[in-house]
Amino acid sequence: MASVGFIEGVAEATASFLKTFSGAWSDKSEKRKPFVCWGYFFAAVAKPLIALATHWGWVLGARSLDRFGKGLRSAPRDALLSESVDASQRGAAFGWHRFMDTLGAVIGPLLALLFLKWEPTGLRTVFFWAFIPGLVAVFISLAIPETKPSPNLDRTERGKGLWKEMPLPFRRYLFTWLIFSLGNSSDVFLLLRAKEKGASLTSVILFYCLYNWTYAFLSPFLGHLSDKIGRKKCLVYGLLVFALVYLGFSFASELWQFGLLFAVYGFYMAATDGVGKAFAVDLVDPKHKATALGFLGTVTGVAALVASSAAGLLWDQFGPAAPFLFGASGSLLALVLLGRTQFKALTDSSIV
Repeated sequence: MASVGFIEGVAEATASFLKTFSGAWSDKSEKRKPFVCWGYFFAAVAKPLIALATHWGWVLGARSLDRFGKGLRSAPRDALLSESVDASQRGAAFGWHRFMDTLGAVIGPLLALLFLKWEPTGLRTVFFWAFIPGLVAVFISLAIPETKPSPNLDRTERGKGLWKEMPLPFRRYLFTWLIFSLGNSSDVFLLLRAKEKGASLTSVILFYCLYNWTYAFLSPFLGHLSDKIGRKKCLVYGLLVFALVYLGFSFASELWQFGLLFAVYGFYMAATDGVGKAFAVDLVDPKHKATALGFLGTVTGVAALVASSAAGLLWDQFGPAAPFLFGASGSLLALVLLGRTQFKALTDSSIV
C-alpha cells in the first residue's frame, strides 16, 4: 500500500505541475492540437507498459507517463474546447465534455469488471485491451482542426500570462478555489467510509458508478444552466451540495444513505468541474486562456495532494468522521468567499 500511495502521489504531482507549463507554452506557440495529440498518445502507451510490469518501479514509470500525458494535454485541450464554441455556449461545451469523459470512466471499468469475472487472472490482459481505445482517441484527435488565434491580439504578448500578469478577478477566484481544494480529499476516502460501515466491495463499486452516472448526465444540463444564470451561482450551489454531502458522510451508517449521498455527490461535480473551467476562461484575456486553465489545474492538483494527506491524518487521529467535517468546513468558507466577491469577465462572455 505504501508503494501504491507513492506511485499515485508522484503520478498526480507530475500532471499537476505540468498543466501550468503546457498551458503557457500553448498560449505562446498559439497551438493547441499538438499538445492534445501527444498527451493522448503518452496516456495510451502507458497502458501496455503497466501490463508488462514486473516491479512496482515499472508501474511508477508507466503511471507517471500516463499522468505526463494528462498534464500535457489538459490545459491546451480545455482552451481548444473554449475556442471551438461561442462564448454563450462555453458552459454547455465544458458540460458535454465532462459528460463524455465521465461516461467513458463508467463504461470502461464496468467492461473491465465483466472481463475479470470471465477471466479472473486476466488483469494484465485488461491493460493490453485498454491500449486500443487509447490509440483510437489519438487518431480521432489528429482529425480535430486547430483553432485560429483570437483576432486583434498582439502576438508578442501571447503566452506571457505569468501569475503577476493574471487579472485580479482570476487570482481571487483561484484563491477561493484553493481554500476549497485544501479540504477536498481524494474520493477514495468516500469509498473507504462506505466500506468501513459494512458495504461490500461490489456495493462500493456500484456506489461509485452511481456517482459517475449522476455526474455525467447532469454535466451538460448544469453547464448550459451556467450560460444562462451565471457561473458563480452554479459554483455556489455546487459547493453547498459538497458541504452537505460531506456532512452526510460524517454521520451516515446505512447502505441506502451512502447510495443517496453518492448520487447527490455527482451533482456537486457536475456543477463545479466544467463550470469552474469555463469561469476561469471568462476571467482572463483570450491570449491567456490555456495559462489560466493550467494554473487552475495545478492549484487544484497540488491542493488535493495536501488535502488527502491531511484527511488520512485526521482519520487516524480523530476518527473517520473528521476528514469529512474538515472538508465541509472548507467548502462553506469557500462558498462565502465566492459569494461575497465581485467578478468581472474579461473575455467575450459576460456570464460570470
